[in-house]
Amino acid sequence: MAPKKTSATQQPSTPKSTTTTTTSSTTTSKPTSSSTASIRNPQDAQQIALGVYNNYIDATPQRTKLLDAFMVFLMTVGLLQFVYCVIAGNYPFNAFLSGFSATVGQFVLTASLRMQTNRENEKEFEGLSHERAFADYVFGSMILHFFCVNFIN
Repeated sequence: MAPKKTSATQQPSTPKSTTTTTTSSTTTSKPTSSSTASIRNPQDAQQIALGVYNNYIDATPQRTKLLDAFMVFLMTVGLLQFVYCVIAGNYPFNAFLSGFSATVGQFVLTASLRMQTNRENEKEFEGLSHERAFADYVFGSMILHFFCVNFIN
């Protein structure tokens, strides 16, 4: 902790007098709608999306891309489970809850692993190695699936 400054070490400051002159002018601006102001041209949005995609492909490490692909898979499985529950019914409701909570829980654990192993987050996770983060991920996944299997009966 930095030492506190005492009044003996501070120099007394003399107040300086300043004169400030302000002028006001009124300008009228016509209101613009937020939708037309944010996207003026559909090709601009397409160029932005293409730039984000190219930056992701070029700058993202292969491990992070693999985790992202697994997260997309988990979202797809969760969506399919939910659609099946809506269309076909949810007779064994505990099985639906178990399966859906397993996909959501695994998604959350994978997102946590992605954050811990990302190069840009090294300052936040200084004392945590990638191997330790993966071990925590595996341990959390085992506990999650243990509870999900026991919930089915």
